[in-house]
Amino acid sequence: MYRYTDFDRQFVRARAAQYRDQLTRHLMGELPDEEFRPLRLQNGWYVQRHAPMLRVAVPYGELNSRQLRQLARIARDFDLQDAGTPQERGGFGHFTTRQNLQFNWIPLQRSADVMELLADVDMHGIQTSGNCIRNITSDALAGIAPDEAVDPRPYCEILRQWSTLHPEFAFLPRKFKLAVTGALEDRAATDWHDIGLTLRKNAVGEVGFRVAVGGGMGRTPVIATEFNAFVPWQQILVYIEAVVRQYNLHGRRDNMYKARIKILVKAEGQRFVDDVNREFAALLADPATPLIPQAELDRVKASFPLPAAVQPAARAEPAHEPLAAFDRWQQRNVHAHRVSGYRAVTLSLKRAGLPPGDVTADQMDGAAALADRFSLGELRVTHDQNLLLPWVRENELRALWLAAREGGFATPNIGLLTDMIACPGGDLCALANARSIPIAAAITERFDDLDELHDIGDIDLHISGCINSCGHHHSGHIGILGVDKDGKEWYQVSVAGADGSTLSGAALAGKVIGPSFAADEVPDVIEAVIATYLLQRQAGERFIHTARRLGPLPFRHAADAVRRSTAERA
Repeated sequence: MYRYTDFDRQFVRARAAQYRDQLTRHLMGELPDEEFRPLRLQNGWYVQRHAPMLRVAVPYGELNSRQLRQLARIARDFDLQDAGTPQERGGFGHFTTRQNLQFNWIPLQRSADVMELLADVDMHGIQTSGNCIRNITSDALAGIAPDEAVDPRPYCEILRQWSTLHPEFAFLPRKFKLAVTGALEDRAATDWHDIGLTLRKNAVGEVGFRVAVGGGMGRTPVIATEFNAFVPWQQILVYIEAVVRQYNLHGRRDNMYKARIKILVKAEGQRFVDDVNREFAALLADPATPLIPQAELDRVKASFPLPAAVQPAARAEPAHEPLAAFDRWQQRNVHAHRVSGYRAVTLSLKRAGLPPGDVTADQMDGAAALADRFSLGELRVTHDQNLLLPWVRENELRALWLAAREGGFATPNIGLLTDMIACPGGDLCALANARSIPIAAAITERFDDLDELHDIGDIDLHISGCINSCGHHHSGHIGILGVDKDGKEWYQVSVAGADGSTLSGAALAGKVIGPSFAADEVPDVIEAVIATYLLQRQAGERFIHTARRLGPLPFRHAADAVRRSTAERA
Protein backbone atom coordinates (compact mmCIF):
# COMPACT_ATOMS: atom_id res chain seq x y z
CA MET A 1 0.00 0.00 0.00
CA TYR A 2 0.99 3.65 -0.40
CA ARG A 3 3.70 4.73 2.02
CA TYR A 4 3.36 8.25 3.38
CA THR A 5 6.30 10.58 2.77
CA ASP A 6 7.47 13.21 5.26
CA PHE A 7 5.47 15.75 3.29
CA ASP A 8 2.32 13.63 3.53
CA ARG A 9 2.70 13.30 7.31
CA GLN A 10 3.40 16.99 7.80
CA PHE A 11 0.36 17.84 5.70
CA VAL A 12 -2.02 15.64 7.71
CA ARG A 13 -0.61 16.79 11.06
CA ALA A 14 -0.88 20.43 9.99
CA ARG A 15 -4.49 19.83 9.01
CA ALA A 16 -5.21 18.26 12.41
CA ALA A 17 -3.60 21.23 14.18
CA GLN A 18 -5.60 23.65 12.05
CA TYR A 19 -8.81 21.82 12.96
CA ARG A 20 -7.95 21.95 16.68
CA ASP A 21 -7.59 25.72 16.43
CA GLN A 22 -10.91 26.00 14.60
CA LEU A 23 -12.68 23.79 17.13
CA THR A 24 -11.22 25.69 20.10
CA ARG A 25 -12.38 29.01 18.69
CA HIS A 26 -15.83 27.54 17.99
CA LEU A 27 -16.23 26.14 21.51
CA MET A 28 -15.15 29.51 22.95
CA GLY A 29 -17.83 31.27 20.92
CA GLU A 30 -15.36 33.06 18.66
CA LEU A 31 -16.28 31.07 15.54
CA PRO A 32 -20.06 30.99 14.89
CA ASP A 33 -21.67 27.72 13.89
CA GLU A 34 -22.43 28.91 10.35
CA GLU A 35 -18.69 29.58 9.85
CA PHE A 36 -17.49 26.46 11.65
CA ARG A 37 -19.88 24.10 9.84
CA PRO A 38 -18.09 24.09 6.44
CA LEU A 39 -14.74 23.73 8.21
CA ARG A 40 -15.79 20.64 10.18
CA LEU A 41 -17.45 19.17 7.09
CA GLN A 42 -14.21 19.51 5.15
CA ASN A 43 -12.64 17.29 7.80
CA GLY A 44 -15.39 14.67 7.80
CA TRP A 45 -17.47 15.80 10.80
CA TYR A 46 -21.26 15.75 10.43
CA VAL A 47 -23.96 16.39 13.02
CA GLN A 48 -26.34 13.44 12.79
CA ARG A 49 -29.57 12.48 14.53
CA HIS A 50 -28.05 12.03 17.99
CA ALA A 51 -24.42 13.12 17.91
CA PRO A 52 -21.55 14.09 15.59
CA MET A 53 -20.57 11.51 13.01
CA LEU A 54 -17.00 11.22 11.73
CA ARG A 55 -16.25 9.72 8.34
CA VAL A 56 -12.66 8.51 8.11
CA ALA A 57 -11.13 8.24 4.65
CA VAL A 58 -9.80 4.85 3.58
CA PRO A 59 -8.34 5.72 0.16
CA TYR A 60 -9.33 3.09 -2.43
CA GLY A 61 -10.09 0.75 0.49
CA GLU A 62 -6.53 -0.09 1.64
CA LEU A 63 -5.83 -0.44 5.37
CA ASN A 64 -3.01 -1.87 7.42
CA SER A 65 -3.33 -3.60 10.78
CA ARG A 66 -1.78 -0.68 12.67
CA GLN A 67 -4.41 1.68 11.28
CA LEU A 68 -7.24 -0.73 12.09
CA ARG A 69 -6.00 -1.04 15.68
CA GLN A 70 -6.00 2.75 15.97
CA LEU A 71 -9.57 2.82 14.68
CA ALA A 72 -10.43 0.23 17.33
CA ARG A 73 -8.86 2.47 19.98
CA ILE A 74 -10.94 5.42 18.79
CA ALA A 75 -14.10 3.30 18.90
CA ARG A 76 -13.29 2.04 22.38
CA ASP A 77 -12.17 5.31 23.95
CA PHE A 78 -14.16 8.00 22.13
CA ASP A 79 -17.25 6.52 20.43
CA LEU A 80 -19.22 5.86 23.62
CA GLN A 81 -22.51 6.62 25.35
CA ASP A 82 -23.75 5.43 28.72
CA ALA A 83 -27.13 3.97 27.79
CA GLY A 84 -29.42 2.83 25.02
CA THR A 85 -29.41 0.06 22.42
CA PRO A 86 -26.08 -1.34 21.15
CA GLN A 87 -26.26 1.14 18.25
CA GLU A 88 -26.95 3.97 20.70
CA ARG A 89 -24.12 2.98 23.04
CA GLY A 90 -21.44 3.26 20.39
CA GLY A 91 -18.06 1.60 20.64
CA PHE A 92 -18.14 0.48 17.02
CA GLY A 93 -17.34 1.57 13.48
CA HIS A 94 -19.41 1.24 10.31
CA PHE A 95 -17.75 0.44 6.99
CA THR A 96 -19.53 2.07 4.06
CA THR A 97 -20.01 1.25 0.38
CA ARG A 98 -17.41 3.93 -0.40
CA GLN A 99 -14.75 2.05 1.56
CA ASN A 100 -14.72 4.55 4.42
CA LEU A 101 -15.30 4.04 8.15
CA GLN A 102 -17.85 6.03 10.17
CA PHE A 103 -18.08 6.66 13.91
CA ASN A 104 -21.44 7.84 15.26
CA TRP A 105 -20.98 8.79 18.91
CA ILE A 106 -17.83 10.92 19.29
CA PRO A 107 -18.51 14.15 21.24
CA LEU A 108 -17.56 17.20 19.22
CA GLN A 109 -15.45 18.47 22.12
CA ARG A 110 -13.12 15.50 21.65
CA SER A 111 -13.02 15.57 17.86
CA ALA A 112 -9.61 17.29 17.61
CA ASP A 113 -8.08 14.54 19.77
CA VAL A 114 -9.40 11.99 17.30
CA MET A 115 -7.97 13.88 14.33
CA GLU A 116 -4.53 13.74 15.93
CA LEU A 117 -4.83 10.01 16.62
CA LEU A 118 -5.75 9.46 12.98
CA ALA A 119 -2.78 11.54 11.83
CA ASP A 120 -0.50 9.33 13.97
CA VAL A 121 -1.31 6.42 11.63
CA ASP A 122 -1.46 8.37 8.35
CA MET A 123 -5.25 8.75 8.31
CA HIS A 124 -7.72 11.65 8.24
CA GLY A 125 -11.24 12.68 7.30
CA ILE A 126 -10.29 15.30 4.72
CA GLN A 127 -12.88 15.65 1.94
CA THR A 128 -15.07 12.80 3.14
CA SER A 129 -17.89 15.33 3.14
CA GLY A 130 -18.72 18.68 1.59
CA ASN A 131 -19.21 19.71 -2.03
CA CYS A 132 -15.82 18.53 -3.23
CA ILE A 133 -14.13 15.51 -4.80
CA ARG A 134 -14.68 12.78 -2.20
CA ASN A 135 -12.67 9.68 -1.31
CA ILE A 136 -11.73 7.79 -4.49
CA THR A 137 -12.87 4.18 -4.48
CA SER A 138 -11.66 1.12 -6.35
CA ASP A 139 -11.85 -2.64 -6.69
CA ALA A 140 -11.09 -4.38 -3.38
CA LEU A 141 -9.06 -6.92 -5.44
CA ALA A 142 -6.94 -4.19 -7.05
CA GLY A 143 -3.41 -5.39 -7.66
CA ILE A 144 -4.23 -9.06 -7.07
CA ALA A 145 -7.18 -9.85 -9.38
CA PRO A 146 -6.49 -12.38 -12.16
CA ASP A 147 -8.72 -10.43 -14.57
CA GLU A 148 -6.90 -7.15 -14.04
CA ALA A 149 -5.32 -5.42 -17.04
CA VAL A 150 -3.73 -2.56 -15.05
CA ASP A 151 -3.35 -2.05 -11.29
CA PRO A 152 -5.49 1.05 -10.57
CA ARG A 153 -4.00 1.88 -7.15
CA PRO A 154 -1.10 4.12 -8.30
CA TYR A 155 -3.52 6.12 -10.43
CA CYS A 156 -5.99 6.32 -7.53
CA GLU A 157 -3.21 7.70 -5.34
CA ILE A 158 -2.22 10.31 -7.92
CA LEU A 159 -5.88 11.32 -8.21
CA ARG A 160 -6.17 11.50 -4.42
CA GLN A 161 -3.15 13.76 -4.05
CA TRP A 162 -4.19 15.98 -6.96
CA SER A 163 -7.77 16.44 -5.78
CA THR A 164 -7.00 16.98 -2.07
CA LEU A 165 -7.69 20.66 -1.23
CA HIS A 166 -7.64 21.53 -4.95
CA PRO A 167 -8.63 25.20 -4.79
CA GLU A 168 -10.73 25.16 -7.95
CA PHE A 169 -12.83 22.19 -6.85
CA ALA A 170 -13.33 22.82 -3.13
CA PHE A 171 -16.84 24.31 -3.48
CA LEU A 172 -18.58 22.46 -6.29
CA PRO A 173 -22.34 22.62 -6.82
CA ARG A 174 -22.60 19.27 -5.04
CA LYS A 175 -20.48 16.35 -3.78
CA PHE A 176 -18.44 14.56 -6.44
CA LYS A 177 -17.47 10.88 -6.43
CA LEU A 178 -14.90 8.99 -8.51
CA ALA A 179 -14.33 5.25 -8.85
CA VAL A 180 -11.51 3.50 -10.70
CA THR A 181 -11.05 -0.09 -11.85
CA GLY A 182 -8.48 -1.87 -13.95
CA ALA A 183 -10.22 -5.23 -14.23
CA LEU A 184 -12.51 -6.83 -16.77
CA GLU A 185 -15.23 -7.20 -14.14
CA ASP A 186 -16.44 -3.93 -12.69
CA ARG A 187 -16.32 -4.59 -8.95
CA ALA A 188 -16.21 -0.85 -8.22
CA ALA A 189 -19.64 0.02 -9.71
CA THR A 190 -18.01 2.74 -11.82
CA ASP A 191 -21.10 3.51 -13.90
CA TRP A 192 -22.93 4.66 -10.74
CA HIS A 193 -20.38 7.44 -10.09
CA ASP A 194 -20.01 11.09 -11.08
CA ILE A 195 -16.90 9.95 -12.94
CA GLY A 196 -16.14 6.27 -13.51
CA LEU A 197 -12.69 5.38 -14.81
CA THR A 198 -11.76 2.05 -16.38
CA LEU A 199 -8.09 1.39 -17.11
CA ARG A 200 -7.41 -0.46 -20.34
CA LYS A 201 -4.69 -1.04 -22.90
CA ASN A 202 -5.00 -0.20 -26.58
CA ALA A 203 -3.86 -2.36 -29.49
CA VAL A 204 -0.20 -1.43 -29.01
CA GLY A 205 -0.22 -1.86 -25.24
CA GLU A 206 -0.51 1.78 -24.21
CA VAL A 207 -2.42 2.46 -20.98
CA GLY A 208 -5.41 4.76 -20.92
CA PHE A 209 -8.82 5.30 -19.38
CA ARG A 210 -12.39 4.88 -20.49
CA VAL A 211 -14.15 7.86 -18.91
CA ALA A 212 -17.84 7.70 -18.02
CA VAL A 213 -19.57 10.74 -16.51
CA GLY A 214 -22.86 11.48 -14.80
CA GLY A 215 -23.77 8.33 -12.92
CA GLY A 216 -25.50 8.49 -9.57
CA MET A 217 -28.35 7.33 -7.40
CA GLY A 218 -30.57 9.45 -5.16
CA ARG A 219 -33.88 10.87 -6.34
CA THR A 220 -32.94 10.43 -10.00
CA PRO A 221 -30.93 7.26 -10.65
CA VAL A 222 -28.78 7.66 -13.75
CA ILE A 223 -26.21 5.40 -15.39
CA ALA A 224 -23.03 7.20 -16.43
CA THR A 225 -22.48 8.16 -20.08
CA GLU A 226 -19.23 7.33 -21.87
CA PHE A 227 -17.51 10.63 -22.67
CA ASN A 228 -14.22 9.27 -23.96
CA ALA A 229 -13.24 5.69 -24.83
CA PHE A 230 -9.50 6.16 -24.33
CA VAL A 231 -7.70 8.99 -22.56
CA PRO A 232 -3.94 8.36 -22.29
CA TRP A 233 -2.95 8.00 -18.63
CA GLN A 234 -0.65 11.04 -18.82
CA GLN A 235 -3.69 13.21 -19.67
CA ILE A 236 -6.27 11.87 -17.25
CA LEU A 237 -5.98 14.70 -14.71
CA VAL A 238 -6.50 17.17 -17.54
CA TYR A 239 -9.61 15.35 -18.70
CA ILE A 240 -11.08 15.20 -15.20
CA GLU A 241 -10.27 18.89 -14.79
CA ALA A 242 -12.18 19.61 -18.01
CA VAL A 243 -15.20 17.68 -16.70
CA VAL A 244 -15.22 19.31 -13.29
CA ARG A 245 -14.58 22.79 -14.68
CA GLN A 246 -17.61 22.53 -16.93
CA TYR A 247 -19.65 21.15 -14.04
CA ASN A 248 -18.49 24.00 -11.81
CA LEU A 249 -19.48 26.46 -14.52
CA HIS A 250 -22.88 25.04 -15.50
CA GLY A 251 -24.01 22.93 -12.54
CA ARG A 252 -27.07 24.21 -10.68
CA ARG A 253 -26.61 25.87 -7.31
CA ASP A 254 -30.19 27.02 -6.86
CA ASN A 255 -31.58 23.56 -6.09
CA MET A 256 -29.53 20.97 -4.20
CA TYR A 257 -31.74 18.17 -5.54
CA LYS A 258 -30.77 19.09 -9.11
CA ALA A 259 -27.16 20.02 -8.45
CA ARG A 260 -25.40 16.70 -9.15
CA ILE A 261 -23.56 16.37 -12.45
CA LYS A 262 -25.90 13.54 -13.49
CA ILE A 263 -28.70 16.11 -13.85
CA LEU A 264 -26.50 18.30 -16.04
CA VAL A 265 -25.46 15.38 -18.24
CA LYS A 266 -29.05 14.20 -18.56
CA ALA A 267 -30.38 17.68 -19.35
CA GLU A 268 -27.65 18.82 -21.75
CA GLY A 269 -26.82 15.51 -23.42
CA GLN A 270 -24.32 15.69 -26.26
CA ARG A 271 -23.91 19.44 -25.79
CA PHE A 272 -22.27 18.89 -22.41
CA VAL A 273 -20.08 16.10 -23.80
CA ASP A 274 -18.91 18.48 -26.52
CA ASP A 275 -18.26 21.26 -23.99
CA VAL A 276 -16.06 18.93 -21.94
CA ASN A 277 -14.10 17.71 -24.95
CA ARG A 278 -13.56 21.29 -26.18
CA GLU A 279 -12.32 22.27 -22.72
CA PHE A 280 -10.03 19.23 -22.73
CA ALA A 281 -8.60 20.16 -26.13
CA ALA A 282 -8.05 23.77 -25.04
CA LEU A 283 -6.22 22.67 -21.91
CA LEU A 284 -4.00 20.29 -23.85
CA ALA A 285 -3.18 23.07 -26.32
CA ASP A 286 -1.94 25.29 -23.48
CA PRO A 287 1.82 24.68 -22.94
CA ALA A 288 1.34 25.50 -19.26
CA THR A 289 -1.02 22.57 -18.69
CA PRO A 290 0.90 19.84 -16.82
CA LEU A 291 0.57 16.17 -17.66
CA ILE A 292 1.45 13.35 -15.27
CA PRO A 293 5.22 12.82 -15.61
CA GLN A 294 6.51 9.28 -15.98
CA ALA A 295 8.78 9.92 -13.00
CA GLU A 296 5.80 10.73 -10.77
CA LEU A 297 3.93 7.60 -11.81
CA ASP A 298 7.08 5.57 -11.16
CA ARG A 299 7.46 7.18 -7.72
CA VAL A 300 3.91 6.32 -6.71
CA LYS A 301 4.05 2.85 -8.27
CA ALA A 302 7.05 2.09 -6.04
CA SER A 303 4.63 2.11 -3.09
CA PHE A 304 2.68 -0.80 -4.58
CA PRO A 305 5.24 -3.56 -5.20
CA LEU A 306 4.65 -7.25 -4.80
CA PRO A 307 5.47 -7.67 -1.08
CA ALA A 308 8.91 -9.20 -0.58
CA ALA A 309 7.45 -11.99 1.54
CA VAL A 310 5.17 -13.11 -1.28
CA GLN A 311 6.75 -16.02 -3.12
CA PRO A 312 4.77 -17.67 -5.91
CA ALA A 313 4.26 -21.35 -5.19
CA ALA A 314 2.65 -24.39 -6.70
CA ARG A 315 -0.99 -24.82 -5.82
CA ALA A 316 -1.31 -26.41 -2.40
CA GLU A 317 -3.01 -29.80 -2.14
CA PRO A 318 -5.47 -30.21 0.76
CA ALA A 319 -3.70 -31.75 3.75
CA HIS A 320 -6.86 -32.60 5.65
CA GLU A 321 -10.02 -34.60 5.42
CA PRO A 322 -12.83 -32.92 3.48
CA LEU A 323 -15.06 -30.84 5.74
CA ALA A 324 -18.38 -29.50 4.45
CA ALA A 325 -18.33 -26.27 6.48
CA PHE A 326 -14.77 -25.44 5.41
CA ASP A 327 -15.49 -26.27 1.78
CA ARG A 328 -18.59 -24.05 1.81
CA TRP A 329 -16.51 -21.18 3.27
CA GLN A 330 -13.88 -21.69 0.54
CA GLN A 331 -16.60 -21.61 -2.11
CA ARG A 332 -18.03 -18.30 -0.89
CA ASN A 333 -15.32 -16.36 0.95
CA VAL A 334 -12.11 -17.36 -0.87
CA HIS A 335 -11.22 -15.72 -4.19
CA ALA A 336 -8.76 -16.34 -7.02
CA HIS A 337 -5.40 -14.56 -6.95
CA ARG A 338 -2.97 -13.52 -9.66
CA VAL A 339 -0.03 -14.96 -7.66
CA SER A 340 0.18 -18.74 -7.73
CA GLY A 341 -0.23 -20.30 -4.29
CA TYR A 342 -2.19 -17.34 -2.85
CA ARG A 343 -5.82 -16.47 -2.33
CA ALA A 344 -7.80 -13.39 -1.25
CA VAL A 345 -10.23 -14.02 1.59
CA THR A 346 -13.31 -12.02 2.61
CA LEU A 347 -13.99 -11.57 6.32
CA SER A 348 -17.77 -11.37 6.45
CA LEU A 349 -19.26 -8.47 8.40
CA LYS A 350 -22.78 -9.82 7.82
CA ARG A 351 -23.91 -11.90 10.76
CA ALA A 352 -26.75 -12.01 13.23
CA GLY A 353 -26.60 -9.48 16.04
CA LEU A 354 -24.83 -6.62 14.24
CA PRO A 355 -25.96 -4.38 11.38
CA PRO A 356 -24.28 -4.91 7.99
CA GLY A 357 -20.85 -3.27 7.92
CA ASP A 358 -20.65 -2.69 11.69
CA VAL A 359 -17.57 -3.80 13.62
CA THR A 360 -16.97 -3.45 17.35
CA ALA A 361 -13.65 -2.28 18.74
CA ASP A 362 -12.77 -5.84 19.79
CA GLN A 363 -13.64 -7.14 16.33
CA MET A 364 -11.41 -4.52 14.71
CA ASP A 365 -8.56 -5.72 16.88
CA GLY A 366 -9.43 -9.29 15.92
CA ALA A 367 -9.42 -8.49 12.20
CA ALA A 368 -6.07 -6.70 12.60
CA ALA A 369 -4.65 -9.82 14.27
CA LEU A 370 -5.86 -11.98 11.39
CA ALA A 371 -4.24 -9.58 8.92
CA ASP A 372 -0.92 -9.76 10.78
CA ARG A 373 -0.98 -13.54 11.00
CA PHE A 374 -2.26 -14.38 7.53
CA SER A 375 -2.01 -11.34 5.20
CA LEU A 376 1.23 -9.44 5.79
CA GLY A 377 -0.65 -6.89 7.90
CA GLU A 378 -2.84 -5.70 4.99
CA LEU A 379 -6.62 -5.49 4.63
CA ARG A 380 -9.08 -4.04 2.14
CA VAL A 381 -12.54 -2.56 2.67
CA THR A 382 -14.97 -3.86 0.04
CA HIS A 383 -17.79 -2.08 -1.76
CA ASP A 384 -20.12 -4.62 -0.12
CA GLN A 385 -19.14 -3.51 3.42
CA ASN A 386 -16.86 -6.42 4.27
CA LEU A 387 -13.12 -6.72 4.94
CA LEU A 388 -10.75 -8.62 2.69
CA LEU A 389 -7.32 -10.16 3.33
CA PRO A 390 -5.30 -9.87 0.09
CA TRP A 391 -2.22 -12.03 0.78
CA VAL A 392 -3.30 -15.41 2.17
CA ARG A 393 -1.25 -18.51 1.39
CA GLU A 394 -3.29 -21.43 0.16
CA ASN A 395 -1.71 -23.75 2.69
CA GLU A 396 -2.93 -21.48 5.51
CA LEU A 397 -6.58 -21.30 4.47
CA ARG A 398 -7.77 -23.89 6.95
CA ALA A 399 -5.95 -22.20 9.83
CA LEU A 400 -7.41 -18.86 8.76
CA TRP A 401 -10.91 -20.35 8.59
CA LEU A 402 -10.63 -21.68 12.14
CA ALA A 403 -9.33 -18.34 13.44
CA ALA A 404 -11.91 -16.31 11.48
CA ARG A 405 -14.70 -18.55 12.73
CA GLU A 406 -13.60 -17.97 16.31
CA GLY A 407 -13.62 -14.20 15.69
CA GLY A 408 -17.06 -14.21 14.04
CA PHE A 409 -15.79 -13.43 10.52
CA ALA A 410 -16.35 -16.75 8.78
CA THR A 411 -20.03 -16.69 7.79
CA PRO A 412 -19.99 -18.38 4.36
CA ASN A 413 -22.48 -15.99 2.78
CA ILE A 414 -20.48 -13.74 0.47
CA GLY A 415 -22.66 -12.88 -2.52
CA LEU A 416 -25.76 -14.43 -0.95
CA LEU A 417 -28.97 -12.81 0.27
CA THR A 418 -27.73 -12.09 3.80
CA ASP A 419 -24.52 -10.46 2.50
CA MET A 420 -26.62 -7.35 2.12
CA ILE A 421 -25.62 -3.71 1.80
CA ALA A 422 -27.37 -1.35 4.23
CA CYS A 423 -26.95 2.21 5.44
CA PRO A 424 -27.34 3.08 9.17
CA GLY A 425 -30.81 4.47 8.45
CA GLY A 426 -33.06 6.24 10.91
CA ASP A 427 -31.36 4.75 13.97
CA LEU A 428 -28.44 7.13 13.44
CA CYS A 429 -28.87 9.34 10.37
CA ALA A 430 -30.74 12.64 10.55
CA LEU A 431 -31.64 12.45 6.84
CA ALA A 432 -33.29 9.04 6.94
CA ASN A 433 -37.04 8.55 6.57
CA ALA A 434 -36.99 5.04 8.01
CA ARG A 435 -34.76 2.59 9.81
CA SER A 436 -32.61 0.15 7.86
CA ILE A 437 -31.06 -1.84 10.70
CA PRO A 438 -34.25 -3.58 11.93
CA ILE A 439 -35.20 -4.51 8.36
CA ALA A 440 -31.75 -6.01 7.75
CA ALA A 441 -31.98 -7.91 11.05
CA ALA A 442 -35.45 -9.28 10.27
CA ILE A 443 -34.38 -10.54 6.85
CA THR A 444 -31.20 -12.09 8.28
CA GLU A 445 -33.31 -13.87 10.89
CA ARG A 446 -35.83 -15.07 8.30
CA PHE A 447 -33.13 -16.49 6.01
CA ASP A 448 -30.91 -18.11 8.62
CA ASP A 449 -30.62 -21.52 6.91
CA LEU A 450 -27.33 -21.72 5.00
CA ASP A 451 -28.58 -24.58 2.85
CA GLU A 452 -31.54 -22.44 1.77
CA LEU A 453 -29.29 -19.45 1.09
CA HIS A 454 -26.98 -21.54 -1.09
CA ASP A 455 -29.95 -22.93 -3.00
CA ILE A 456 -31.20 -19.39 -3.66
CA GLY A 457 -27.72 -18.52 -4.93
CA ASP A 458 -26.09 -15.22 -5.84
CA ILE A 459 -28.25 -12.21 -5.12
CA ASP A 460 -27.58 -8.59 -4.13
CA LEU A 461 -29.95 -7.15 -1.51
CA HIS A 462 -29.49 -3.41 -0.85
CA ILE A 463 -31.31 -1.33 1.78
CA SER A 464 -31.49 2.49 2.02
CA GLY A 465 -33.20 4.45 4.76
CA CYS A 466 -33.99 7.37 2.43
CA ILE A 467 -33.88 8.53 -1.16
CA ASN A 468 -30.23 9.63 -0.80
CA SER A 469 -29.46 5.97 -1.52
CA CYS A 470 -26.47 5.42 0.76
CA GLY A 471 -27.51 1.75 0.78
CA HIS A 472 -27.46 1.68 -3.05
CA HIS A 473 -30.99 0.27 -3.26
CA HIS A 474 -31.23 1.26 -6.93
CA SER A 475 -28.47 -1.21 -7.88
CA GLY A 476 -29.74 -4.12 -5.79
CA HIS A 477 -31.10 -7.22 -7.46
CA ILE A 478 -33.62 -6.60 -4.71
CA GLY A 479 -33.71 -3.04 -3.41
CA ILE A 480 -35.49 -1.74 -0.31
CA LEU A 481 -36.09 1.99 0.20
CA GLY A 482 -37.39 3.52 3.42
CA VAL A 483 -40.06 6.20 2.91
CA ASP A 484 -42.18 8.36 5.19
CA LYS A 485 -45.97 8.13 5.01
CA ASP A 486 -47.85 10.31 7.47
CA GLY A 487 -45.01 10.14 9.97
CA LYS A 488 -44.71 6.35 9.77
CA GLU A 489 -42.02 4.11 8.30
CA TRP A 490 -42.85 2.32 5.05
CA TYR A 491 -40.69 0.55 2.49
CA GLN A 492 -40.67 0.35 -1.30
CA VAL A 493 -39.30 -2.83 -2.86
CA SER A 494 -37.68 -3.00 -6.30
CA VAL A 495 -36.21 -5.80 -8.40
CA ALA A 496 -33.65 -6.22 -11.19
CA GLY A 497 -31.24 -3.41 -10.31
CA ALA A 498 -27.55 -4.04 -11.04
CA ASP A 499 -24.17 -2.51 -10.26
CA GLY A 500 -22.50 -3.45 -13.55
CA SER A 501 -20.49 -6.46 -12.37
CA THR A 502 -20.19 -9.53 -14.59
CA LEU A 503 -22.74 -11.37 -12.46
CA SER A 504 -25.25 -8.51 -12.71
CA GLY A 505 -24.63 -7.46 -16.28
CA ALA A 506 -25.00 -3.83 -17.34
CA ALA A 507 -25.68 -1.33 -14.57
CA LEU A 508 -29.34 -0.38 -14.26
CA ALA A 509 -31.87 0.78 -11.69
CA GLY A 510 -34.42 -1.60 -10.21
CA LYS A 511 -38.16 -1.41 -10.92
CA VAL A 512 -40.51 -0.76 -7.99
CA ILE A 513 -43.04 -3.58 -7.49
CA GLY A 514 -46.01 -1.63 -6.22
CA PRO A 515 -46.93 0.64 -3.32
CA SER A 516 -44.85 0.63 -0.16
CA PHE A 517 -45.10 -1.93 2.64
CA ALA A 518 -45.20 -1.66 6.42
CA ALA A 519 -42.02 -2.71 8.23
CA ASP A 520 -43.49 -5.97 9.51
CA GLU A 521 -44.51 -6.94 5.96
CA VAL A 522 -41.06 -6.58 4.43
CA PRO A 523 -39.63 -10.01 5.39
CA ASP A 524 -42.78 -11.66 4.01
CA VAL A 525 -42.47 -9.65 0.80
CA ILE A 526 -38.83 -10.65 0.34
CA GLU A 527 -39.76 -14.27 1.00
CA ALA A 528 -42.55 -14.04 -1.61
CA VAL A 529 -40.17 -12.49 -4.16
CA ILE A 530 -37.63 -15.26 -3.56
CA ALA A 531 -40.34 -17.92 -3.79
CA THR A 532 -41.41 -16.51 -7.17
CA TYR A 533 -37.85 -16.73 -8.40
CA LEU A 534 -37.40 -20.31 -7.18
CA LEU A 535 -40.63 -21.32 -8.92
CA GLN A 536 -39.89 -19.54 -12.20
CA ARG A 537 -36.12 -19.92 -12.62
CA GLN A 538 -34.66 -21.97 -15.41
CA ALA A 539 -31.80 -24.42 -14.92
CA GLY A 540 -28.73 -22.57 -13.68
CA GLU A 541 -30.44 -19.18 -13.85
CA ARG A 542 -29.55 -16.61 -11.18
CA PHE A 543 -32.09 -14.25 -9.63
CA ILE A 544 -31.02 -11.19 -11.62
CA HIS A 545 -31.45 -13.00 -14.93
CA THR A 546 -34.82 -14.43 -13.94
CA ALA A 547 -35.98 -10.97 -12.83
CA ARG A 548 -34.91 -9.45 -16.13
CA ARG A 549 -36.54 -12.21 -18.14
CA LEU A 550 -39.85 -12.06 -16.27
CA GLY A 551 -40.05 -8.33 -15.60
CA PRO A 552 -41.47 -6.88 -12.38
CA LEU A 553 -45.10 -8.04 -12.77
CA PRO A 554 -44.84 -11.59 -11.29
CA PHE A 555 -42.96 -10.20 -8.29
CA ARG A 556 -45.57 -7.51 -7.86
CA HIS A 557 -48.34 -10.11 -7.82
CA ALA A 558 -46.44 -12.06 -5.15
CA ALA A 559 -45.95 -8.91 -3.05
CA ASP A 560 -49.61 -7.93 -3.43
CA ALA A 561 -50.59 -11.34 -2.06
CA VAL A 562 -48.61 -10.54 1.07
CA ARG A 563 -50.45 -7.23 1.38
CA ARG A 564 -53.83 -8.94 1.01
CA SER A 565 -52.90 -11.57 3.56
CA THR A 566 -51.87 -8.87 6.04
CA ALA A 567 -55.14 -7.00 5.49
CA GLU A 568 -57.16 -10.17 6.03
CA ARG A 569 -55.35 -10.94 9.28
CA ALA A 570 -56.04 -7.40 10.47
